[in-house]
Amino acid sequence: METILLLLILLYSIILHEVMHGFVAYKLGDPTAKYEGRLTLNPLLHIDPIGTVLLPLISYLTTGFIFGFAKPVPYNPFYLKNPQRDSILIALAGPLINIFLAILFALAYKFYPLAIFIFGIRINLILAIFNLLPIPPLDGSKILLIKIPFEIYQYLEIYGFFFIFLFIFFFYPYFSLIVNYLQNFLLNF
Repeated sequence: METILLLLILLYSIILHEVMHGFVAYKLGDPTAKYEGRLTLNPLLHIDPIGTVLLPLISYLTTGFIFGFAKPVPYNPFYLKNPQRDSILIALAGPLINIFLAILFALAYKFYPLAIFIFGIRINLILAIFNLLPIPPLDGSKILLIKIPFEIYQYLEIYGFFFIFLFIFFFYPYFSLIVNYLQNFLLNF
């Protein structure tokens, strides 16, 4: 039963992350996610066969670390009034909902000190911080668009998953320290 609850927290933390991208895009004038039926909490519409099923299974069996992704919620920058600024706001929406969820789980833990709430804090901090990394296709990479030429960004996007795997392989212990620090901060606030 506990495993099912943990998986539901993970699943809906990822889904809310993706839905918020589409919701903010919709509020900024882009109806793409709405028209494609992606502003929903129905998990079936957010499952990517490779990123949500195959990759997490393979990464867990080979490394013990679960890595995967949901089907990205689409947006069309041509609908946006200020494409550069609005693309950044859309990108930040996902990590910000994960930070908000981490805070909610921390508040829940204050009233009911259950281990499942610690998992909710941790998984949402991991999702937020990891997605803020400036590596394409992660959300943090959209900030790079205002700092580097688009051609260089496209090059980075081609090799983005390679850079992500390098980051996980070489920097995960440091990343984990940051998550631990923020988790402790939320639990002791």
